[in-house]
Order: sequence, then C-alpha cells, then structure tokens
Amino acid sequence: MSTSPQTGAAIRFEKVGKSFETASGRVAALQDVSLDVAPGSICGIIGRSGAGKSTLLRMVNGLERPTEGSVLVAGRDVGRAKGPALRAIRREVGMIFQHFNLLASRTVYGNIALPLEIAGVPASRIRPRVMDLIARVGLQAQADRYPAALSGGQKQRVGIARALATEPKVLLSDEATSALDPETTQTVLALLRDINRDLGLTILLITHEMAVLRDIASHMAVIEAGRIVEAGETYDVFVRPNHPTTRSFLSGVTGITLPAFIAGKLETARPGGASAEVIRVTFAGHHATDPMLARLTSELGVAVNILAGAIEEIGARPFGNLLISVEAAQGAEARAYLERHGLLTEVLGYVR
Repeated sequence: MSTSPQTGAAIRFEKVGKSFETASGRVAALQDVSLDVAPGSICGIIGRSGAGKSTLLRMVNGLERPTEGSVLVAGRDVGRAKGPALRAIRREVGMIFQHFNLLASRTVYGNIALPLEIAGVPASRIRPRVMDLIARVGLQAQADRYPAALSGGQKQRVGIARALATEPKVLLSDEATSALDPETTQTVLALLRDINRDLGLTILLITHEMAVLRDIASHMAVIEAGRIVEAGETYDVFVRPNHPTTRSFLSGVTGITLPAFIAGKLETARPGGASAEVIRVTFAGHHATDPMLARLTSELGVAVNILAGAIEEIGARPFGNLLISVEAAQGAEARAYLERHGLLTEVLGYVR
C-alpha cells in the first residue's frame, strides 16, 4: 500500500474527498485521500466510528461517489462509470458485510446463486459454480439450510461464497468479523487468507480492531477524521507507529498496555529523588527472540523489571513488545545498549 500513485494498482484513491449535506450544513467525510492498493495484497483500513472508513470502502463498488478526486479499480474510474460500465466493475468487486445480509427466504445454495442469476448466467453453469463455492467455504452439509438454522460463522461463510460467485478480482470486507466471537473470527480470517492465496484476490477490509490487521493484512492504513494519517506495510507500522492515533490503536494489542496500577502513577517528567524509567522495547525481525534483556543485565549490571510483554507473528515475521522499568539513572545507558543491538526503545514516563 502506498500513499502516492503507483502504476498497476488494483485500487487507487486519488485526492478523494466526500461531503454530505446535513441539516446543520455541509459535512466533509473524507478529505484529500490518496492511497494505492497493490494487486493480490490484503490491505486493511482501521479507524474509529465516524472516521470515514466505510464511506471510503463503498466508493470502490460505486455505492458512494466522490465529491472530489477519483477512485480507480484496475484503471477504471468508478465514480464516473454508469450503466453497463458500472455493472461490469461491480461484477469484479465482491463485498461481504458485518451483518451477513442474507435472504431469509433462500437456502445457502440460493443465496450464493443469487448474484449469478441476476447476472444472467445460464442455469447449467450456476449449479457447478455454486457447489464449488459451497465446498470452498466448507458448508456442504448446510447447502439446503436456511439462514435461521446457521451459526454466525456459517452465515459469514455464505456471505463470502456469495461475494465470490461472479469471480471478482477485488473483495471488500466491511467489518466482516466484528459480529463474531474470537474463535469464529479466526476461522473466517483463515478462510480469507486461503482465498487470497489460492485465487490471487485483492482484499480490502475495514475494521476497528488492530488484532485483525495483525493476523491477516499485509498492508494497512489508519484513517482519522476523514484523512489517512499513516500507511504502509503492517509489520512496519506495528514496529514504528508514527501517529498518535496509530499508537492509540496499538495500545489495545496484547503486550503493549501498561498495567493500570503503574499507568496511574506514570509521570512524563522525571521526578526528583529515586525513580524508575518506564521503557517500551520493540523487538523486530531476528532480534525478536534474542535474550537481550539478560545480556543487558549481565554485561552492564542493569536490573530490569518486566511489566508486560508478548512476542507474536505478523506475516510470519516475529514481532515483540516489552514494557520494562529500570532505574532512571541507568535509563539512557540501557536504551543506548538496546538500540546498538537493533532494538527500538521509547521512554513512556517515570514512576517515583
């Protein structure tokens, strides 16, 4: 994902703006958004409610049109497309929804077949296509059931199969896992990863959960008040978050949150007298599993208190965050040592 135009982008937002007329006047939902999504990537857009992420997503299939700028899918301007041209673009852009949007009067088979029927595909071609999709999402035993008899995860699998019916090149995911429990979320994300790998689909998803991006997205963008404030490879953004909004989202990821009893005592300025310096240490790449804190203690004699932490994987690359405290008088020396060995450090504050 890039914030500047590149050739060959599957999806391109060029200086996109979107305004709505309200009773209290004109409101800008998006402002000067430029973003490229590479073919075959899984890109996530994260933002709070009202940040503009849903509006941005809906522009890709023409459900919303930009007030300014343009949205291109495989080089075609969605905002200016009409009639047959718009329908052709929409056939190449599948969409899955937070609340499934299944027809209660149709079976699993019937819901998946619907886009093909609307597109005028001959019945002789519909059945093998639908049965193949049912098998891909693992719902062979549920093919003749109605939505009311399905679990939330099964309903979302139907939604994914339906979105794939017309063989799209781009798949949009509108908070597709936010209505699911954690275990079911993981199975749906695994299915999307498999689809991306097997079919080469470009997936653009929106979410308010950083953990979803950690688990599935190769690239990500952070949107705040209608503007993209940070974008890049997911690993790089996790390791080096630059914007306060990004850091705020990361604070909810395991291993980055200070225990409450320490956070309540934290001071930004170093107090007088004996105090401890609280440091975030980021272990990236091959350093993620190195025993650097043990070396810090043995080589420099710095006593390290581990407050919180975890080592995880982002795109098969190890990534760890530890929150530690050391004596304030040794803080600079400890940070210099860790940074010499390729780790990233950040002073969070001081505790008396």
